[in-house]
Amino acid sequence: MFSDIGQLIFDNEAVAKTQDFTMGLEIEMQRVDETGELSQEPYPAGAGDERTNPWITNDFLETMSEVVTPPASHALDAMHYLFSLNNALRTALSPGELLWPLSMPPRLPEDKSTIPLAKMGPDKEAYLKEWVKRHGFSAGTPCGAHINLSIDEHVFELVYEHQKDRFETRVELENYLYTVIAQGFNRYRWLITYLFGASPIAETGYFDKNAGPHHPVRSIRQSSYGFGTKFRGDYTNVQRYVDRIEKGAKDGTLISDYEFHGAVRLKGNSNLKDLPKTGVKYLELRMLDLDPSSSVGVRTGTLRFLRLMASYFIMTPALHPEEVEKVIKRADEMNEIVSVEEPTSVTQFQAKAKALMRRLEMYANQIQLGPEYQEELEDLEDRIENPYTTPSARLMTHVKNDSLEEYALTRAKRYQNSALETIRPFKGFDQKRKLSAEDLKTELFKGSWEPQ
Repeated sequence: MFSDIGQLIFDNEAVAKTQDFTMGLEIEMQRVDETGELSQEPYPAGAGDERTNPWITNDFLETMSEVVTPPASHALDAMHYLFSLNNALRTALSPGELLWPLSMPPRLPEDKSTIPLAKMGPDKEAYLKEWVKRHGFSAGTPCGAHINLSIDEHVFELVYEHQKDRFETRVELENYLYTVIAQGFNRYRWLITYLFGASPIAETGYFDKNAGPHHPVRSIRQSSYGFGTKFRGDYTNVQRYVDRIEKGAKDGTLISDYEFHGAVRLKGNSNLKDLPKTGVKYLELRMLDLDPSSSVGVRTGTLRFLRLMASYFIMTPALHPEEVEKVIKRADEMNEIVSVEEPTSVTQFQAKAKALMRRLEMYANQIQLGPEYQEELEDLEDRIENPYTTPSARLMTHVKNDSLEEYALTRAKRYQNSALETIRPFKGFDQKRKLSAEDLKTELFKGSWEPQ
């Protein structure tokens, strides 16, 4: 079952280190008013400067708030950061403002030119205007949860020490392992869409008349009807990943390399061209819809499952290089099929989903993960067996007059009221201070929690 690298890690009793991913979260949510329309209020002053605050900012629209956590060693720590920053944003909102808990936006006006794009400086604003020209306004409005994962340093140290004959440099090893994980997540993106898809319908104004799917689906956002460009990345290796994106920017398919919004992005520095030389430092996973059953848009169990998948990809045999493009192309086709299936229908790939979940359960048992992982796997296996338990199907029980507005506003008000009841509201961004990660930890928790 294990690859040669996986066996090396297993034999050296270091499997636990493949679970110790450093994790950062980026969660987007739209600001709305109490009637369910995009907010007309200015950017909340209590959230600091949207152009310089690294922890709360904007993306695409002036109303699309994005909370960004510092890297954390454990899923629970990342969630504590996220919860506290989410509360900080909520308490900074104007009276009557709410955070829309769904990935698909609230109802949009006919004249979308009245909705301001994010004010992020001249270069970013010019980019956003060009993006709207190419793709249309609606396509940029869906929100999601982005998960950043970094492999524990001990894994690199162990593997590089024993496999210097295979990897000439430490960077070469880093690029290889991150590429292997990226291949795995792209290959099984369709399963993540099935398990966590939560955008079955769109509100009024998102689609033009007679456009869009003709029935509710698992995830509009993860389908061809959803966010952004349909440019497929090359995950064979880091150099080919960079070359494909640079070619797209050069021939005008992409506005710039920044426009590549694949389901997985390799991240390392601001200069994409240098990535093969300087090395990938983390992966950005972009395939999660917001989970409206959580005030912060994602659940701790979901993060544990993604960490388990990433660990499994490190430990098990990778695709042969000549197979990568073909396998991921097929996986993209499978993801499209899954994303537009009826939410309550058994997925066409149920047998494949069960087989992979059995393999993940076997792996979790082999490395003796705790009961929280077993419980999460059991819950997810139930979703595969019974599609009515998936997030998209659960949402369909709340649809009224082809809309989720009433449900979304009820949730949004509940979460907002909870945030406003906090004993010690966070005021750290009032003076538009740019807090470091260490400053943020001190300001947010003041002894109540100590993230690693």
